[in-house]
Amino acid sequence: MTDSTTRGRVRVEPGLKRVRAYLGGELVVDTTRPLLVWEGPYYPQYYVPIEDTRGLVPTSTSTHSPSRGDAVHYTVKAGGKEAVDAAWQYPDSPIEEIRGHVRFEWDALDSWFEEDEEVFVHVRNPYARVDILPSSRHVRVLVDGEVVAESHRPWLLFETYLPVRYYFAKPDVRMDLLDATDSHTRCPYKGEASYWSVRAGGTVHEDVAWSYPHPLPESTRVAGLVAFYNERVDIEVDGVLQERPRRH
Repeated sequence: MTDSTTRGRVRVEPGLKRVRAYLGGELVVDTTRPLLVWEGPYYPQYYVPIEDTRGLVPTSTSTHSPSRGDAVHYTVKAGGKEAVDAAWQYPDSPIEEIRGHVRFEWDALDSWFEEDEEVFVHVRNPYARVDILPSSRHVRVLVDGEVVAESHRPWLLFETYLPVRYYFAKPDVRMDLLDATDSHTRCPYKGEASYWSVRAGGTVHEDVAWSYPHPLPESTRVAGLVAFYNERVDIEVDGVLQERPRRH
């Protein structure tokens, strides 16, 4: 069991992975001693021992957190690039464990790695889980009353904090009603998704369906399958209309 500490709303525990980050092609973070710090409820941030960082230039910026105290900021300089005020430290934090550590703005750096695998979007939550299971349930997706997907062989994706997602093989989807868009999103657990709009009921429903053409290894079961936002379409499971979820 991993030791952890909670101060107010902030939870702290040691990370077990080697963490590296790059800016301008140069290494600016390399540590085997990260801290996982939950500043919010859904995923943690990495706090890195300051001696395991490079390219930090102090700035005059300071900010205050009710839970972590006063922060001093740094600009990160490496490889001819600058990430202004993208790192900060709480030298006198009431949370003693983080005092000698630096927290980085994730998107300000070019890339992050856990061991030798690149991680996207945010730190992976060690307590989040993705289960992808085959099912024989009869699932239908309706948009403005028109059936756009129907299957007795869907795959169900169960992800911590999110509603169940129903994935369909393309032969079970009215692909003639779907128009590919330029939208893309990334998930640290599943990879990069491409999107479709759906034409139904005389209306174009933008970016309501998606697929992972080349998912990350732990999510290969949904490769090339199509899912729909439960929040924006009607989904029937074994003849029962599902309530539209409200997600965070």
